[in-house]
Formats: sequence, C-alpha cells, structure tokens
Amino acid sequence: MRCCIYKEVFFDASHRLLHYEGKCRNLHGHRWRVEVWIEGETDEVTRILMDYNLIKTVIERFDHQVILNETDPMVDCLTRYQTVITTPGDPSSEMISSRIWDMLCAESPLNTAVARLTRLRVWESPSCCAEITHAGQ
Repeated sequence: MRCCIYKEVFFDASHRLLHYEGKCRNLHGHRWRVEVWIEGETDEVTRILMDYNLIKTVIERFDHQVILNETDPMVDCLTRYQTVITTPGDPSSEMISSRIWDMLCAESPLNTAVARLTRLRVWESPSCCAEITHAGQ
C-alpha cells in the first residue's frame, strides 16, 4: 500500500551566524520545529512505512545543544565543557535542514525503493523556516 507520513519534532538549541552582520551573529537560542514528510510502500505485514520514533531519535540529537560553524572560534572553547554540533558553514535554518536531511537518509531506510524523504522543513521561529524537497517535487 502506498502511503505518505508526516512527523513533527521540536528541539531547543542555540546557534550563531559567524559571518552574518546583525543580531544573529550573537549566540542565541530557538525552539526549533522540524517537519518531515516520507512517502513509499508500507510493510506487507505491519502496514507501517517507517517508525515515527526513528525520525524523532535522529532529530532530537540537536536538543539542548550548541550548533556552530566548524570554523567558529567558540568551538574550541565550548568543547572543553560540552558537546558542540558543528556545520560546514554558518548554522542557518537552511544548513540545519540540510544536515537533518542527510542524517535521516543515512540512518534510516530512506531513499530506497520502499521509502523516500520528500520534504523537510526547519522552523527557527513561528514565521521563518527553510524547506528542502526531493528533486522532482
């Protein structure tokens, strides 16, 4: 049976945009909201496309973390005291959505003949989000 599922996950994390001129250059936090759409064929026995908890587990790795550009001088200082998630560029909502997309695809049975990640949105505030869609959508 062909099906589409949707999962919404929230996490709290701080970040800063090292190369941005404005308030977001300072370390600050958000209540991030992530929306995930997956489509494909359900399992013949369980009729499940994908376990919602798998999606949640991947995204919650960002919860209560500091997310910084890998070249940010704050990384060396903060890693003495806690884990820091780094990105290959400023951790904008666009960068974080790309990172979550890659993690979901690498750690789950996605983008196979059975299931495909079709859309992902990362909201950094109630009025601002970045969206990635599967090519051809």
